[in-house]
Order: sequence, then structure tokens, then C-alpha cells
Amino acid sequence: MEIRKLNEMDAEKYQEIRLGALKTDSEAFGSTYEREVEFSIEHVVSRIVPTKERFVLGALYKGELVGIVTFMRESGLKTYHKGNVLGMYVKPDFRGRAIGKTLITELIEQAKKCEGLEQINLAVVTNNCSAKKLYNSLGFKVYGTERNALKFNGHYFDEDLMVLML
Repeated sequence: MEIRKLNEMDAEKYQEIRLGALKTDSEAFGSTYEREVEFSIEHVVSRIVPTKERFVLGALYKGELVGIVTFMRESGLKTYHKGNVLGMYVKPDFRGRAIGKTLITELIEQAKKCEGLEQINLAVVTNNCSAKKLYNSLGFKVYGTERNALKFNGHYFDEDLMVLML
């Protein structure tokens, strides 16, 4: 298993796994398949090319991209001490192999290199027990719950807001 920052050469693989995530686990994401299937490859490249404030990690198994997670630092003067975990996903056939834990652990290590970063936040659908267990095991703590955070196909989903203090 290789964990690394994705770059423009990974755009097609990233788009494929991201669209798969939005199809299979649609309730877990704020975006939709219908929205992102329209993204050009240039737009996907702009989302994944690493910068000082943002990066996407990929888990590759025998060349196949099987897991992804994004880190994005806040840009505001008063929020610059915070970063966010976004778009965490592992393909169903690869779950239960600690790939998610490896991705988040590497994200934390990479984020710690950001000067002045004090905390990492994330939001997870409240009934996603396996994801919450993973985040808890790495030190994330729930600090609140947003009721009806997501609405999809007429159903509401609450999200637990979690933080890891660095």
C-alpha cells in the first residue's frame, strides 16, 4: 500500500473514485454525483494539485486508487489556525484493512507541518459508526452535532462535528 499526495497525473483516477463514492455512499458527502460528473478534468486537476494550504492523499494498491482524503486549511485571518478533513473515502472492497486509519494518520502528520496550525476539524454523518470509531481512535473528539446538516432525497442527516487539537 502506498500513501501519497495526489497530483495532476492522478486526476482521472481521483475523479473515478470520487464519483464512485458519491454513488455508493451519497449520504456521507455534501456534494452529489450529478454535480461532480459534470466537472471537467481541468477542474478536477485544480482540486487535487497540492498547495501550501491544501492537499489530497491517495491510498494506492497495485496502482489502483482505493482511498482518498482531503486536507484544507482555513484561509481567514481569524481561522487560519484551523484545518479541515474533507471527502474521506475507501472503496468498499478495501474496507477493514486499516486504509482509512493510515490515510488519516498521514493527513495528520502532513498537516502538522503547516506552521501555526492548531486544530483539525471534520464533520461525519452521525450514524456512520465505523468512521466515528476511526476518528475517535486517532484522538478526534465530538464538540457538537449539527441537526439536519445534509438533506438528500427527502431525508435529513445529522453530522457530528469533531476536532483534533494538535
